Amino acid sequence: MSVWLPGAPCTPRACVERTGAAAAVPLAVLRLAAVTVLVLAGAVLSPLGGQVPAPVVRRWCRWIVRAAGVQVRVTGTAAPTGGLLLVANHISWLDIPLLAAVRPARMLAKAEIRRWPVAGQVAARGGVLFIDRDRLRALPGTVARIADALRAGGAVAVFPEGSTWCGRAQGHFRRAVFQAALDAGVPVQPVRIRYRLAGGAASTAPAFVGDDSLLASVWRVVSTRGLVAEAEVRAAIAPGGHPDRRTLARAAQREALPEPAQAPIHAVLVS
Repeated sequence: MSVWLPGAPCTPRACVERTGAAAAVPLAVLRLAAVTVLVLAGAVLSPLGGQVPAPVVRRWCRWIVRAAGVQVRVTGTAAPTGGLLLVANHISWLDIPLLAAVRPARMLAKAEIRRWPVAGQVAARGGVLFIDRDRLRALPGTVARIADALRAGGAVAVFPEGSTWCGRAQGHFRRAVFQAALDAGVPVQPVRIRYRLAGGAASTAPAFVGDDSLLASVWRVVSTRGLVAEAEVRAAIAPGGHPDRRTLARAAQREALPEPAQAPIHAVLVS
């Protein structure tokens, strides 16, 4: 457990339920292969970095989610251009391409991701800002790097809960990263992420929690039929609207963390 980013109590055994129909094994294998191909394509193109147009990056990220057999639904208004801190609740590895489908951004990620096969290489070449969560002394430097990226007009995506949660339980937004938005004078864009079945019931199958392995989580997703990933883009919080990082974090948390109710919602935009 990190000294400043505590872990969630969620575990695969306690929280993850295989609700919904299972996809046939050949279809699941095909989905897994398609996701792998798309990630490898990203590894090949990642040295190009910012030279790849944003619409292409968004489309590629949607393809990754769709290749896993998951439908993508995005609601709300388009994220603003210029420097922007994107913040969202954190449930699954799918959150990363789903958030990038809203707006491509440099991701703040734990240093362990750098060691992931293939995906770690893609992340490193794609400009991910890695953070050593066990070194409290590294925090001010990380906040300064985020602020520099925001001042330069870029977007940075952060999951301020500090860990993945199953979607039924949720954490609290840590305040540190919001200091970067204050220092850079840029808006904060909350995004609310949910995973459901096609019929509208909430699903924890995509959750990547506890001691779950990445391969096990990916297989659970590709072998589940009818999953829907929903990203609800909430109203951006303008710079200067909150005097300190504590109140800014609370305001973003109210917008980004989903309500505990399990009732289905209806999306405006389907892709």
